[in-house]
Amino acid sequence: MHIVITGGNRGIGLSLIKKYLANGHKVTSFCRQSSPELDSTDVSVISGVDVTSSESLEKAVATIEPIDILISNAGLLIADSFDKLNFDNINQQFQVNTLGPLKLAKACASKLNVGAKYGIITSRMGSITDNTSGGQYGYRLSKAAANAVGKSLSEDFRSQGVTVLMLHPGYVKTDMTGGSGLIDTTESADGLFKILNEKGFESTGTFWHMNGEILPW
Repeated sequence: MHIVITGGNRGIGLSLIKKYLANGHKVTSFCRQSSPELDSTDVSVISGVDVTSSESLEKAVATIEPIDILISNAGLLIADSFDKLNFDNINQQFQVNTLGPLKLAKACASKLNVGAKYGIITSRMGSITDNTSGGQYGYRLSKAAANAVGKSLSEDFRSQGVTVLMLHPGYVKTDMTGGSGLIDTTESADGLFKILNEKGFESTGTFWHMNGEILPW
């Protein structure tokens, strides 16, 4: 199978790439800038890709073969609180975390094979039901909206038989979290890989924790 993933130069994205390569799949990574560790893998790297730019995405997609699994992994977290709101930062997260997955879907739509899967790496922080602590307005808003994007895409892609899944990677030790977290990127990637492998079209439009738990909206 051909796997395409954004933001594969480090963290969860890089671990997902390694997981798919270890299972014999062909992988293409879209990223703004590659990394020595990504370059050391047997992956096709297309750098200079900005998920906030439709033109950038369309240029990259034009060079690749049809897609079996598409993963929107590129993301941005800028911490905030009600007392320290920065609306430019909120907008920046919305551009990357919400419109990024939508622009990626639009650019790749004609390259998705019948029966393909689209995994959007979102967050349980985008769950309105699960929000019991407030704060993190930019990240929460952008991820809740990303879930709405995924649900709408699941309906619009029905005629192509494309499964769309929203995926929470867990609280992972990455640069984004400042190295804090409950699990490492390998464990997160293993769980995400299992869900993307096991969930079929009957699950399209649903929201999953990497541990296999279905999450509330």
